[in-house]
Amino acid sequence: MRMNGKPMLQVNDVGMTFPTRKGPFVALRDISLNVEQGEFVTLIGHSGCGKSTLLNLVAGLTSPSSGVLLLDDRELKGPGPDRGVVFQNHSLLPWLSCHGNVHLAVERVFGDTESRARLDERTRAALQLVGMGHATAKRPHEISGGMKQRVGIARALAMEPKMLLMDEPFGALDALTRARLQDELLKIVASTGTTVMMVTHDVDEAVLLSDRIVMMTNGPAATIGEVLRVDLPRPRERVALAEDRAYVQVRKQVIDFLYMRHSHVEKAA
Repeated sequence: MRMNGKPMLQVNDVGMTFPTRKGPFVALRDISLNVEQGEFVTLIGHSGCGKSTLLNLVAGLTSPSSGVLLLDDRELKGPGPDRGVVFQNHSLLPWLSCHGNVHLAVERVFGDTESRARLDERTRAALQLVGMGHATAKRPHEISGGMKQRVGIARALAMEPKMLLMDEPFGALDALTRARLQDELLKIVASTGTTVMMVTHDVDEAVLLSDRIVMMTNGPAATIGEVLRVDLPRPRERVALAEDRAYVQVRKQVIDFLYMRHSHVEKAA
């Protein structure tokens, strides 16, 4: 429980409009959402529903056209080390080793206050946390896609952010690698207590990982259609959950929202 009783993240009446040659394009409207410390929240919806736009607003990569976003009661105005971001593209620097990629982030956050030995210790600990302690000297071209994403997660967590923001981090991976990393993420979040907001298209991923699932209506002018609480005990094990009645019910509710009440109609070009 937070001492001030307030949520870690507050998104209050946020809207996002982009200028285009054809006039203003309303991507998001009337977005209000609170995220508590230690929560795992996923954003789900069809393509074009503004999931990534909302995540980018929380990351500070864009500024809202209306409304306000607060993290620990401070208005978000630009990126900061209090939010670690992991994208579908790992964005690792190819000329640096795994250690070097993580160390670069650690140095930027803690370099003015901590010794070189402590920075190296933080870097090694983050790589160990994601199961990459054996590959610290390898460069991105020498490791698999799943391993690259592990390093990306390590880099984000090494900054000790208040929130971990993830935009389809496993979307480009094969099904087995994706499943392994989902299981690893469950363990990491359990051990660190990290607050997570994650964008996904995958219903099973959302149900497996989340405390709450934020379901977005179709764009343009998308908004939050429904927020579903996932009351499944942790730790969660995917094989056992497959036949769990509560899991099946939550999954059915998400599918019903996405494919019955808000089915996506592709527009002709």
